[in-house]
Amino acid sequence: MAKVDSKGRIVLPKEVRERLDITPGTEVAIHEEDGKAVVEPEDNPEQIIERMEQLITETSPEPGETMPLDEGADPIAQKHRDAIRRGAAENSDE
Repeated sequence: MAKVDSKGRIVLPKEVRERLDITPGTEVAIHEEDGKAVVEPEDNPEQIIERMEQLITETSPEPGETMPLDEGADPIAQKHRDAIRRGAAENSDE
């Protein structure tokens, strides 16, 4: 069982960190759910982009109608993709 120290810190057990792929520097979201504290690793921005592309492909009326975000994508989609990547780069420098 983990304990809270005087500064409010908790050390997650090694087994939990390994299962959730939480490594030093991983950002986590912490929220309350049904009276319990829930710790979740933040999504990797590249994984978010991959999921977006997969969802676009899966929901397209005809598979041939989609293209990678880098090739002629809607300017708004490109802007969002670039913002996610910039944020990831800035966070990785910290």
